[in-house]
Amino acid sequence: MELAVIGSGKALSVSDAVFGREFSEDLVHQVVVAFRNAGRSGTKAQLTRSEVRGTTKKFKKQKGGGARHGDYRAPIFIGGGVTFAAKPRSFEQKVNRKMYRAAICAIISELNRQDRLKVVDSFDVSEPKTKALIAKLDEMGIAHPLIVTEEATEALYLAARNLPYVEVRDVQGLDPVALVGARTVIMTADAVKKIEEWLA
Repeated sequence: MELAVIGSGKALSVSDAVFGREFSEDLVHQVVVAFRNAGRSGTKAQLTRSEVRGTTKKFKKQKGGGARHGDYRAPIFIGGGVTFAAKPRSFEQKVNRKMYRAAICAIISELNRQDRLKVVDSFDVSEPKTKALIAKLDEMGIAHPLIVTEEATEALYLAARNLPYVEVRDVQGLDPVALVGARTVIMTADAVKKIEEWLA
């Protein structure tokens, strides 16, 4: 298949396996959840009844005072232990490399089908100025993009970092969460070829 390159009038020949793959919602969901879970620290910790500091002395007699209680470390009291206390754990989910690459292909293919994937010859700014990047995006008529280049320059990173709706990635830093969350994806022709080599 071919992708139109904006501003050049040329077409870029790409693989159907990467840019024309059928979308699998279950696969994409599984990979996105696994990717986000891998970023969780899993360090949440609470104290159980046996771990709370304090006396274990029975604070009132067994009968005659209403409800029967042992000590103030019981979960129903303020400062007491937690009934099912959270403990540090790993949220990691196993995802095969083949599944991960297939999910990336499916997301890129769906972006292409929805006309949300834009290919340009190159994308850069001459100086690290946010105003220059905004003018460039306005000229293209694109808002809230994910910009993917083969190797993003420092000037482009600095120009985009103050815009909450613009994200810059190189091919090595591309991930499924960034692709799924983008309204529009701008890719350079070199980045397209590098992605094709990676996923083919």
